Amino acid sequence: MTITRPTRSDAVRPSLADWPGLHEPPTGLRAAAAARVARGLFTAAVSRLEVSVQVDGRTLGRGGPAMVVHRPEELFTRIGTDGLIGFGEAYLTGAWDAPDLGGFLTVLAARMADLVPRPLQRLRGLHLARPPRAEESSVDNARDNIAHHYDLSNELFATFLDQTYSYSSALFATPESSWESQSLQQAQERKIERLLDATGVGDGTRVLEIGTGWGELAIRAAQRGARVHSITLSSEQQALARERIAAAGVADRVEVELRDYRDVAADGAYDVVLSVEMIEAVGYDYWPTYFTTIDRLLAPGGRAGIQAITMPHDRMLATRHTWTWIQKYVFPGGFLPSVEAIEQVTRERTTLRVTERTAFGRHYAETLRRWDDAFLAAADRVAALGFDETFRRMWHFYLEYSRAGFASGYLDVSQIVLEREAAR
Repeated sequence: MTITRPTRSDAVRPSLADWPGLHEPPTGLRAAAAARVARGLFTAAVSRLEVSVQVDGRTLGRGGPAMVVHRPEELFTRIGTDGLIGFGEAYLTGAWDAPDLGGFLTVLAARMADLVPRPLQRLRGLHLARPPRAEESSVDNARDNIAHHYDLSNELFATFLDQTYSYSSALFATPESSWESQSLQQAQERKIERLLDATGVGDGTRVLEIGTGWGELAIRAAQRGARVHSITLSSEQQALARERIAAAGVADRVEVELRDYRDVAADGAYDVVLSVEMIEAVGYDYWPTYFTTIDRLLAPGGRAGIQAITMPHDRMLATRHTWTWIQKYVFPGGFLPSVEAIEQVTRERTTLRVTERTAFGRHYAETLRRWDDAFLAAADRVAALGFDETFRRMWHFYLEYSRAGFASGYLDVSQIVLEREAAR
């Protein structure tokens, strides 16, 4: 199959009505001064990387995946004003392109910690925006944060997800050389079954699922004989999950409820609590609440199984108060933990301890590659759903930006099992 990747077009310029912050780049003396600084920092950074950046009639870098800058002043103005958010926004507007976007971003992700000189990194708090209070993952805001992404359209997600509707990392069978022969559906099923096995889900198990998705995990747990209480904040996901659960013939064993995890009141009622890639939406300030809630809801001898995207602990600490492109455009209120942060908060605030962790970050890079290929191949269907060219570039950038994090090793994903510490 030939995949048509976005290319530069003057028609990319976002409409003022739909994308008010993107229609024109910042202007004024401050923006011009920031652009000059950004040009210098950008030139110095890419000149030592294995990339080929075509800008102002010359090529920067040591050779590698290409970036073509069509509107240099816009690119540097956006970077100078808004940092990495501006860098991503300049892609959305067509100010720059990359024939192999994921490959180019992977090189940058591998050097993320030192793209900006370390002395200047200490000044990031003075320059970069903090996450808006309106996007904090409080009880009042969480529903809107989730709706921003997951209520876009079930039909949109259907254009690139496999038949399990799993929107989290798959787990392919080893070795990596065999991945091309494995379907994404098989790998998603393997991921789910492994988590159910690790937490001992079986006949009669009382399961709480925090974050329903589109119901596949709940279906498979119920098919093992478990009774599942699944909660979500997405009305779109709830509707389709219920349809899929009914079609699978397990509606008598699965309840899907619109409810915040903090509002589940059945203390000690569940043998297993499962949560697949939901902790990323919890927010830094609410990790203690998330884990103490799981601790409170688990019955004696119970287990929790979470699948979590993680980042290095030092980068987590450095960026926890920084508003990112992903937060602004894709996941408002979200933030990635580190493995160390998970261990620390559970040790200090709960009776739970990590007893097992399986990491498979490269599997996520492959999952995202397949999602992006499917999304690009479905461009006409996506357009027919009403999503404009700027949205399609944004979604492509999101998928490839994420893939780069895992391909470079900057991000990882793990299945983590937590149990109560044995009494002494």
